[in-house]
Amino acid sequence: MREVIITREPVELYKILKFEGLAESGGEAKAVIEQGMVKVNHVVETRKRKQIVSGDVIEFSGETLKIAFQQQ
Repeated sequence: MREVIITREPVELYKILKFEGLAESGGEAKAVIEQGMVKVNHVVETRKRKQIVSGDVIEFSGETLKIAFQQQ
């Protein structure tokens, strides 16, 4: 499990996939979410703009990301 630090909450799901390199572009990130290939907190998530906050766990393509918030 890899920890991902966010500096503001919430963050849209597709942006995390893009910025963490799990998708090459925002369009690709949106497509894999829409196809039901991403889980948030162990539940399939198909909403591209799902709001992600600290404590959420994202699973995709064999990777598990745990989201943590850190103020700047």
